[in-house]
Amino acid sequence: MPKPEFNPLVAGQSPPPVPAVQAWARAYRGGAGPMIDLSQAVPGYPPHVDLLNWLGEASRSTANAGYGPIEGEDALREAYASHVAQLYGTPVNAANIHVTSGCNQAFFATAIAVAGAGDTVLMTNPCYFNHETTLAMLGIDVAYVGCDAANGFLPDPERIAAALVPGVKAFALVTPNNPTGAVYPPDLLARIFDVCRDRGVWLIVDETYRDFLPPGSERPHGLLSKPGWEDTLIQLYSFSKSFCIPGHRLGAVTAGPAVVTQIAKIMDNLQICAPRPPQEAVAKGLPALTAWRDGNRLEIAARAAALSETMAALPGWDLHAIGAYFGFVRHPFGATPSRAVAEALATHAGVLVIPGEYFGVGQEGYLRFAFANADVDTIRGLATRLMLPLKLG
Repeated sequence: MPKPEFNPLVAGQSPPPVPAVQAWARAYRGGAGPMIDLSQAVPGYPPHVDLLNWLGEASRSTANAGYGPIEGEDALREAYASHVAQLYGTPVNAANIHVTSGCNQAFFATAIAVAGAGDTVLMTNPCYFNHETTLAMLGIDVAYVGCDAANGFLPDPERIAAALVPGVKAFALVTPNNPTGAVYPPDLLARIFDVCRDRGVWLIVDETYRDFLPPGSERPHGLLSKPGWEDTLIQLYSFSKSFCIPGHRLGAVTAGPAVVTQIAKIMDNLQICAPRPPQEAVAKGLPALTAWRDGNRLEIAARAAALSETMAALPGWDLHAIGAYFGFVRHPFGATPSRAVAEALATHAGVLVIPGEYFGVGQEGYLRFAFANADVDTIRGLATRLMLPLKLG
């Protein structure tokens, strides 16, 4: 009797990378000290107490136990639109906002809205692996624009233009970047926008980590001031990092009302509405917790500086890019694959990082350090750990 089969587009994917990497920690015996987990991008400090109180109040509300608007709660859409308008210095209203259950879901819904099976989405290499696997599971082809250390892991607009061949429906990028941390300058983003607009291709900009740009560079770009931006740009965001609530799963799409209409169709089948209590809490937190969020930005900047200083003092370890939550580090073990190096670091040195090869072809010499969830003293303590002898299989 034949057995039923799984969807090969799903069955053919590897297990989720972060849990697979974290499993290496079980083999660590603690000889170098407590495990330093730099694998997953999570805030290394708790949510604000006021936000926790608002979450508790909203969770106790019987009204929030029912379905909410598919596009998101009016209060959050309006508060976030006001925040975006102030940040970018241009009019944005609630009709431009769709709230999702996390930024991964925002990308998933956006991908379905703009591309179908057999279409192509252009991405950078290296790239965020969840974007890559999302497209693969949907039967959407992926093409790549290579980014290298010599250019700060930033893509060349001319190479992007050459890659936007017929069948490419969108170009998706992440800034500040995951995995490299590279921050795309405003003028580069403007050139990329122009290329996509001129070719009739959507530009998807994932700005999950934009709240952790270096102080003084809070306005990431001027794309929302471009005439007709709503016909080209789809901007993604996550509240998880800035408000320290990744477990509550809350993200947002900023786009033209026509895009919001298409995403609402998808969300009605995917989840109906994002969780309501965190929407209510974040709607209050956006205007009320600005000073706290600014303080967190400074703390993350201090952690980035600590990683830069630590790596600069380590022979053979080269920090090729850093920004927001991530440092992209070339390891000193030559042709040894990054997976083997990362596993040895976890099991022998008690340092958990993600292999560069998980983020694309040709990244075997790199490791991603997600430094935001470790304090400055812990990051400085990496120097001793990274100099320990490793048993590389």
